[in-house]
Amino acid sequence: MTTRANAIEVAELRKSYGDHEVIAGVDLTVPAGTVYALLGPNGAGKTTMVRILSTLLPAGAGEVRVAGYDVRREADLVRASIGVTGQFSAVDELLTGRENLRLMADLGHLGRLRAETMVGRLLERFSLVDAADRRAVTYSGGMKRRLDLAMTLVARPRLIFLDEPTTGLDPRGRRDLWGIVRELVADGITVFLTTQYLEEADQLADRIGVLDRGRLVAEGTAAELKRLVPGGHIELQVADSERVAELACQLPGASPNPEALTLTLPHDGSLTALRRLLDGIHDDGGVTGLAVHTPDLDDVFLALTGRPTTKGLPKEVPV
Repeated sequence: MTTRANAIEVAELRKSYGDHEVIAGVDLTVPAGTVYALLGPNGAGKTTMVRILSTLLPAGAGEVRVAGYDVRREADLVRASIGVTGQFSAVDELLTGRENLRLMADLGHLGRLRAETMVGRLLERFSLVDAADRRAVTYSGGMKRRLDLAMTLVARPRLIFLDEPTTGLDPRGRRDLWGIVRELVADGITVFLTTQYLEEADQLADRIGVLDRGRLVAEGTAAELKRLVPGGHIELQVADSERVAELACQLPGASPNPEALTLTLPHDGSLTALRRLLDGIHDDGGVTGLAVHTPDLDDVFLALTGRPTTKGLPKEVPV
């Protein structure tokens, strides 16, 4: 089922605990070398999905292939092809950063010379050289998260699962990690990301899936998902109130505001609709500015799940 072009393919995936169905018939495909973000509220099934894809939890039903291998029959080959960074750090705080990386190299059976080379490269890549020989207990939250991700990369996986990777990080730490993810994808690594931070998915993901109560309720690019929600509009800045009245007559559906010298029109976010609007406006200086407003992923999340996001909470509960 999986081709070289796809890192993950899932068909009719199901998982239940007793009478409670946690994953309810999910289908998804993740092309190699991309970032796929799985969004969902607490209890949606995101972490369960990651555990199944990474062979940590058996599926109840369905077909799952990761890195070209069947997760049931070829679990060892799947594990050899992936890296997993969970919600909670796997760093041993009694060891130094360098020792943590060496430990992962030993577990991966890297030769001594290769291990030293890899450890040095990762310390430099993740800006941990100056702290390499300090115990990890002295590291900040952002440094521990970078070390955790560096440990995942020791075995050079081509597919990485990041389960709520920026939970608990401050804005700067979150953006630092985003930069690292972008570098990984530029190197050809596939990233499967679960998150409740809508901005994170918007910034990083090539495609986004919205999971709610175990079902994939929507999937697409950030722009495609935003177009699912009404409320997009274009606001025109106009030179004077007389011109506002003229444009209101010319443009069907326009809502004039003579006091603010603006005119608002519904907009579906498409380039075609924007071009049509611009073609209908004479370039005579009457329109002095234009702004396109589209619903953000918070609006999408609320519309699809019926619940607001928990963006900004200090801690999120694993599923």
